[in-house]
Amino acid sequence: MKEWFKNEDLWKALEPFLFSEKRIAAAADEVQAILNLTGKNDGMVLDLCCGIGRHSIQFAKNGFSVTGVDTTSIYLEKAKAEALKEKVEVEWILQDARKFIRPDYYDLVINMYTSFGYSENQSDDLEMLSNIFRSLKSKGFFIMDLMGKEIVAKMYRDTISETLPDGTLLVQKHHITDSWGRIRNHWILIKDHDVRHMHLDHWLYSGQELKRHLEDAGFKKISLLGSLNGSEYGISSNRLIIIAQKD
Repeated sequence: MKEWFKNEDLWKALEPFLFSEKRIAAAADEVQAILNLTGKNDGMVLDLCCGIGRHSIQFAKNGFSVTGVDTTSIYLEKAKAEALKEKVEVEWILQDARKFIRPDYYDLVINMYTSFGYSENQSDDLEMLSNIFRSLKSKGFFIMDLMGKEIVAKMYRDTISETLPDGTLLVQKHHITDSWGRIRNHWILIKDHDVRHMHLDHWLYSGQELKRHLEDAGFKKISLLGSLNGSEYGISSNRLIIIAQKD
């Protein structure tokens, strides 16, 4: 059976909610924050699960050589069109991010916006982290942005909803499974008389759980932050930012 995150129709339907104008505009500041955290000002960047390329394009505009990898072809086509519009070159690759590897090639790898833990088997997540470590040059950095398990627990509600300007309603129903190991999401899109049901499951990781997995992958220098601005990861955090460096 095809894995849920390889369903292109699902990502097409969710695009207006995932990539609002505000979120796209924020990419420039997010990239600058990453550069501030890592001290990088040039080199090779790998954007794993790049989506429509909002971060990839910003890195390219800052003079980096960029590879964007995603498994959703419709998002990559949008990314290519936007890169052409912005007059920047990015290497776009349609591939499962869990399997992508280029040994000792990149100065910086990013995985943004909770694009991790989608596999049914956790071994796939560990393989992805190992491939990231192997793809980095010595002294290279890995930046990960997601909602840690602690944040999900703090903000958890069974049902939430939001409405787009065109009247499309997204209702999200959540259910915790596997003793707080996974979250099962039932998303309902409603527009006029059209109703669509989508199911999205993924693993939940705490900051310390991910730190141990990164150590198993080979990383030794690992920091947990509460924002890309470098704040401490604590009770008031709304995101988990991990910065790991390869020796």
